[in-house]
Amino acid sequence: MSLKLFKRKGSENWYMRGTICGRNVFESTGVSERSVAEAILVQRSKEILDESVFGKKATATGIEAFLKYIESGGERRFLPPLVDRLGRLRLSEINQATIDRVALELYPHATDSTRARQVYAPMVAVLKHAARCGLCDPPLIRRPKVPKGRVRWITPEEAERLIEECAQHLKPLVLFLLGTGARLGEALYIDWRNVDLERAQVQFIDTKNGESRGVPLHPRLVAALSALSHREGAVFLTDEGKPYARKEDCGGQIKTGFTTACRNAGINDFSPHGCRHTWATWTYAATRNLGALMELGGWKSPAMVMRYAHLNVGHLEAITNALPWTTGPEIANTRVGSRGRVR
Repeated sequence: MSLKLFKRKGSENWYMRGTICGRNVFESTGVSERSVAEAILVQRSKEILDESVFGKKATATGIEAFLKYIESGGERRFLPPLVDRLGRLRLSEINQATIDRVALELYPHATDSTRARQVYAPMVAVLKHAARCGLCDPPLIRRPKVPKGRVRWITPEEAERLIEECAQHLKPLVLFLLGTGARLGEALYIDWRNVDLERAQVQFIDTKNGESRGVPLHPRLVAALSALSHREGAVFLTDEGKPYARKEDCGGQIKTGFTTACRNAGINDFSPHGCRHTWATWTYAATRNLGALMELGGWKSPAMVMRYAHLNVGHLEAITNALPWTTGPEIANTRVGSRGRVR
């Protein structure tokens, strides 16, 4: 029995009903024009036939892959334009050339770093999940080569100058970033329901990596938060006393104030995200515990936290100073302090 078109009472759209290749079908075409519905019926019949002969991989579509990825809790941030461009294609048609083309169409003037972050990374994640679900083969997608991210951190002395120069509404937020290692989006939208001042803890819910985590609050941070005049809704407010708007580019809401504070504090090339790098660098220097740093910061990969083990090397100074260079013409006329510094 083949598929046939019919109309349901109360609906303008045509429906498909019947059995093909042993599969019962009862689906809406989503259209009211007979000629278009007939074309959809032919296409759907072919998909079912191909699937019965060649398997699901031959007919799975992009929209199926996107839906399964989202249902699994995958990151949605950059998906909407990709769904629009690739959702109607079969997964067998989504290859290197297709993704390269879409990346250029969506972000013609962007850097390779932006395309890698907003097109290649999410598409590889979607296709890998689709492969695990049996919808396609594991993807072989080559991403643009991008320079390694620079880890910029500041010293405690610089941090004090930065805090001092911040506007009054910005000071508790910057303290929070430096004291918890929170991502800017996590901090801007934190609600008082997730802050426990008595237990000195904060809970970050629905984070970037999909997992919630708790972080202890430093006594200085508890004091700063306790000084805020409100205890409901968003913890941090704008200079107008309103919650920060939820935006994809959330950093733009504090960019001017933060940049001004950095300039007045004599700190160059430092962004709000650098507060997270600073917290991680300080935390590792104080604890030498990469496991704890990984848990508190919400990193899933040890490789993501290993870079902080190589930044602040002051604790290794004695090893360098122990080299057997007690004499030599280069140091004959210099004086070296107790910490190995030339005077």
